[in-house]
Formats: sequence, C-alpha cells, structure tokens
Amino acid sequence: MFIPLHDNTPLKVIRFQYVTLAIIAGNVIIFLMTGAFQSEQFLGSVATTFGVVPSDLTQGPFQNAVQNPIPEPATLVSYMFLHAGWLHLISNMLFLWVFADNVEDAFGYVAFTLFYLLCGIAGALAHVAMAPNSPSPLIGASGAVSGVIASYMLLYPKARVWILLFMRIPLRISAVWVLGGWFLLQIVSVYLDFGGDEQVAWWAHIGGFAAGLVLTLILRSKLLISPQS
Repeated sequence: MFIPLHDNTPLKVIRFQYVTLAIIAGNVIIFLMTGAFQSEQFLGSVATTFGVVPSDLTQGPFQNAVQNPIPEPATLVSYMFLHAGWLHLISNMLFLWVFADNVEDAFGYVAFTLFYLLCGIAGALAHVAMAPNSPSPLIGASGAVSGVIASYMLLYPKARVWILLFMRIPLRISAVWVLGGWFLLQIVSVYLDFGGDEQVAWWAHIGGFAAGLVLTLILRSKLLISPQS
C-alpha cells in the first residue's frame, strides 16, 4: 500500500542508530549468504532449518534435535534474520531504517535490542498459535519490525512521515494515521485475505505489533525520552 521514505523526528539521546544499522547489515549479509545467489532449493532448506515451522514447534521443541543444527526454540530468533527475496528484505529494512532509529533513541542500545527480539518472538508465537499444524516455515523480520512500528506510533504520534502511497503518490502525513492505518490493514487482511496472498504471515505482524504496544506502555516511565503528547 505504501512505502515509508523519511520522518521529521531527530535523535535526542543517542548519536547514531548503531543497533538499527547492525540489524539491517546483519539481515543483508545473511540474505546475501542464503538467498541472493543461491537456488530456491537451498533457500527452502535454510528456511526449513532456521525458520519457525509451527508443526515442529508444537509437536515438541526438541523432537527434531538430531536432524536440526539448532534447537527448535532457537528458530524463534533465527527466523527474523532470513528473507525470501529482495522485495521482502528491502521492504522490511526500509520500515526499520525510517522508524527504528527513534525507538532506539527512546529505549537506548541494550533495551532496544531486547525490545526488537521480544517483538520478533511474539510475532512468531502468534503465527504458531493461529496455525499450529502448519509445515510451512516462517521467515522474515516483519514481526519485529511491526513491534517497532507500534512503538513509534505510540511515542511519536504527531511526527510527520513522508510516504509513497500506492508506490507512486508522495504524501506527508502524521505517524498515528499512517501507522494506525497500516495496522488496521493487517487486521482486515486476516479476515478478508486481502490480495489473496497466503504467503504473508499476517498474524506475525499483529503479534509483533501488539508486543510493541505492550512493551512500550510497560516501559514508558523508564524511557530515555518523554513520549510526545
């Protein structure tokens, strides 16, 4: 529906978004190693091994420990650093670059790292809860990025964000409207199968977003900067 381009919220505490940059760099490097120049079969094997497979996780977290190089619960973290293609990667990293720096500024380096991982884990668990018997692997940073989106919307609702609507119309709009609208689209997509794209893990988006809201509300009094009124 839209691509975020830029916001008008300056950093107030940290000098640079080092954690955000490290996460983006890590995702890009891992994609170059696993997906960009490899066959679909190889990527499928990596996704099955390091992605979250709901049926494997619900049937017993250590059932396939002999076959898999990492314990099944560890895929709740590893999955968020894998992507299925360039569009999947770029869209997630663009949202992260535009919105994560200010959330990192509010939380600080260490707390933001934990926040990001917890949102990603929550997104995966929501996906597993809604499709416990699915044999299809879940990969991508969308759950964690959704948590960042929720936190940004809560902390900076009046921030002005430049977006490209329908990939071609530039608009400057308040964060609460554009990001709130994004979340409503996820809800609608779950029940109406918007676009008929069954490959999108809508519940991972919703779970990550919910985790971002809850964690931000819980930690609101401990943030390094005061939320906008």
